[in-house]
Amino acid sequence: MSTPSDPAAAPEPRGPRPDTAPPSGSVGVSGITKRFGTVQALGGVTLDFPGGQVTALMGENGAGKSTLLKILTGDHQPTEGHVLIGGAAADLASPARARAAGIRIIPQEPEIIPHVSVAENVYAGALPRTRGRFLDRAGLRRRITADLERLGFTGVLDPNLLGSRLTPAQRQLVEIMRALTGTTPPRLIAFDEPTSSLSEHEVEALFLLIRGLRDQGLAIVYVSHRMREIFRLADRIAVLRDGNLVGVQQARDTNERELVRLMVGRDLSTLFVRQNVATDRLVLDVRDVTTDKVTDISLRVHAGEVVGLAGLIGAGRSELALALAGDQPIRSGTVTLDGTPLPGGSPGKAIRAGLGLAPEERKAQALFLQRSVRDNISLAVMDRLRRFRFVRGSAERALAEHYTDRLRVRTPSIAHEVRTLSGGNQQKVVLARWLARKPAVLILDEPTRGIDVGAKAEIYQIIADLAKEGVALVVISSELPELLGLADRVVVMQGGRITGELSHAEASEEAILALAMADDSVAATPGAAS
Repeated sequence: MSTPSDPAAAPEPRGPRPDTAPPSGSVGVSGITKRFGTVQALGGVTLDFPGGQVTALMGENGAGKSTLLKILTGDHQPTEGHVLIGGAAADLASPARARAAGIRIIPQEPEIIPHVSVAENVYAGALPRTRGRFLDRAGLRRRITADLERLGFTGVLDPNLLGSRLTPAQRQLVEIMRALTGTTPPRLIAFDEPTSSLSEHEVEALFLLIRGLRDQGLAIVYVSHRMREIFRLADRIAVLRDGNLVGVQQARDTNERELVRLMVGRDLSTLFVRQNVATDRLVLDVRDVTTDKVTDISLRVHAGEVVGLAGLIGAGRSELALALAGDQPIRSGTVTLDGTPLPGGSPGKAIRAGLGLAPEERKAQALFLQRSVRDNISLAVMDRLRRFRFVRGSAERALAEHYTDRLRVRTPSIAHEVRTLSGGNQQKVVLARWLARKPAVLILDEPTRGIDVGAKAEIYQIIADLAKEGVALVVISSELPELLGLADRVVVMQGGRITGELSHAEASEEAILALAMADDSVAATPGAAS
């Protein structure tokens, strides 16, 4: 977690040192039930969050995790039951009261004011003022300097940097500083999917911070879909399913298979649906492609084949995908699709030629969040839905309903805004758009990022169905078990080059990581991955 100006030089954050020890008295919930009209989001949940421990909160989207966090932080009031502090019922009628009680949350998407400095963001709502009620800038500098030093963030976070210029990791640091400063010391801090936009280096720095907070005696609640993170960080794991608490395990006494069974009611081995349906028909032929980000890439994908693209952060996988989709210029090399040269530099021409891309950042790059499910699905086939320049509403509705039914998109109706859907259902809308387009090649960049295990299983089934229909698929994923479960072949990149290729039989996590971390000087000569 470093400043953009000199990321290599910034020191690692040290363990935070709160102003005082956390207040005595553990936080918990007793018999918490929450109903929204006729919908029950939580049903009689009783759970404690001991100080000095990391409690992971797991469950599918819709299991009740967010509702429980909002009750802890005063955003929602329980229909029945109580929040307990020190064993006594606490009245957390508002977020202000929850904060005064020492309960904080670091949201998945930190709330940053873009046009003011880090210092002003940290103390928003409690800025030091002069007697004339103007901002006391000297006092603000003294305060932020002291807090940066106390929390170990000196040299990591520039107090003068504008909010609009912060990296995802720095935005989280601002939220952490908000949580650790103020008149009332925290007793519980909840982290909601904190690593979804972080690099591996930034994840390590965040874990160091969380462990430091735990060691100071704070109760930590950690919400994540990433199993490896959970087992690295958590002391205990609580699992919600359909609004009910179905199990609390010590992390050392359980495993991934058991947690998946608790979350979705079935075994991990049933998640992947893989069968070899690849044909000899070459669909995508990439030869010696070089862009500003990747060098001499050769890659071949056949109809019905699933090719996994592996590599560490910065390997060039997403950049290659964007180049193939026409979003980044190709300086040399050729791309052919079903034997026809694919024109570069034009996403529209790539789509019309039969290539689709579901990008990594679905909210920023693929979805119109304020538009309906129907609009988002029909976007790629407007040319087929128009008659005399007018969109045929009945045809558009029929198309959207067909694909929402086929992909089991959970939405009240196709008229609902996409932003209201869970991450897994948003991803299904992106896939529905491409299924409607019927591409010959579909590139999926981190298709299950930030979605729960149950939704992942449904995405995997969609990928298997597309392969059976003869679509050539390229799947980019940072989750190695996912690639091993889905791919017929795994192609590995490092430093913008292909360092090797592994058949399904040869592929293992160790073999992929060896190629992903290969030194440039000894990396395999890039060849035609076929």
